[in-house]
Amino acid sequence: MFDPDIAPSGTLLGLLQRGRGDGTLHALAAPRAEALAALHHCLLSDPRRDWQVENRSLYYARLCLDLDAGLDGIDAHLFDADDLLDTAEERTGLALAVLGHLASYGREDALLLLRRYAISGANWAWALDELALRDDDAGLLALGESILARFPRTPEGEKALAAAVRDAFEPRPWRLWADAAQSPATADRVRAAQEQGSFDRWQRQLRPTGPRPGWSVREVLDWAQEGLGLHPVQLRHVPATRCLNAVAGPEDRLEIIEAAAFGPEGARATALRYLAEHDDPQALDLIETAAAEPGELVAEAAVTAFERMRGTAALERARAWIHRSDALGGAAAGMLASRGAPYDAALVLGALRRTVRAEGPDAPVLWDLVPGAGRLGITCAAPVLRHIYRETSSSHLRGRTARALAATDPSFAKGFAVECLWDCEESTRELAAHHAATGDVRVVEQLRRLAADPAEEDEVQIAVRSRFGPDSAV
Repeated sequence: MFDPDIAPSGTLLGLLQRGRGDGTLHALAAPRAEALAALHHCLLSDPRRDWQVENRSLYYARLCLDLDAGLDGIDAHLFDADDLLDTAEERTGLALAVLGHLASYGREDALLLLRRYAISGANWAWALDELALRDDDAGLLALGESILARFPRTPEGEKALAAAVRDAFEPRPWRLWADAAQSPATADRVRAAQEQGSFDRWQRQLRPTGPRPGWSVREVLDWAQEGLGLHPVQLRHVPATRCLNAVAGPEDRLEIIEAAAFGPEGARATALRYLAEHDDPQALDLIETAAAEPGELVAEAAVTAFERMRGTAALERARAWIHRSDALGGAAAGMLASRGAPYDAALVLGALRRTVRAEGPDAPVLWDLVPGAGRLGITCAAPVLRHIYRETSSSHLRGRTARALAATDPSFAKGFAVECLWDCEESTRELAAHHAATGDVRVVEQLRRLAADPAEEDEVQIAVRSRFGPDSAV
């Protein structure tokens, strides 16, 4: 994850970067040149905080269609000299995914651009995955020899080819190229690569690699500590905790408590996690002490260990710790938001307000506090939830906020639910399909468009169809 440069939420660019439904509505109402400039900025400079989980491609592809946008900007971006220097997937992944959606909508120019990039681009595997879903057999077969030419006929090249075949997200092209009847020029090499990939998987299963600790509590704790002395450093306290679960018995409790209180960092983090998982009576006091330690590893392990606790004692301690301003206070707030009782609503609301004031609308603990406000039905949280909805740069957090607003804000159906029908996240569009008031003519039109769009997710279309039932007013 990284922190992209996000424009203010009140601007067209800021709305499009966030993937908000209002971004599409404002773009369609703005001068076309201004809308295209903002759209291309998003396509060529991925605005997502976490590009691996947040959705934007279908959102931007639909806007490309609505604005009848050309592909010259994407073409120049894909084949820029930077493609030879910066081969990271996140530089070109969004543009390639948008091209894939455009190809599925029948844009021949997008399909041709994907084929060109698959032949010569650095992120060719992503382009090939897009083509595997959208191109016909003839188009894929025509690419086979060019793709295989990327791998020299050397031992290293054949090994790289086997890895590419084995790790392909979409296997369809490789299966076509392995068919001697359809692709005789590539069949032998691809079949050999497939066999080598299968052998590699079998060999890894037969001979698992990796360090293994000895089978005693002391050896496990020493193994966890040894990882910190390696280069690069290996953080072993999580797997070491699993090992402790296998080897430790009641007679080892005092040794583990001593390690949690006075041991070196790796052993201490392991012992804290183990005690928390077993709801040991000493765990909470040890966690409180460790969370204040200057050592980052021990402090983080203490907070994580507390977050994993499920007993009533942990909830009681969360009520005492929620006013803390450190990470342990954030973990306490998140625990009460997720598991607290109705009488904890005031504590959760106070934590929600403090967090937004102190850390802004993208604070990590909001991922728990926002759903907690909805779960507890805190109606007076609606103003701060609306602020988070408008300002957060995370489309996933905005979706959680929309769900919380649906439970706390009586104006949601006529307000944010309407724009959510155009949101970049399918779960948010699904929520809007259930809640958006149909008094606005735009709502009915968009519901019908989503119902007819073959690229739309099944869950969204099911929600839309529920609005068109025999008893509905749509």
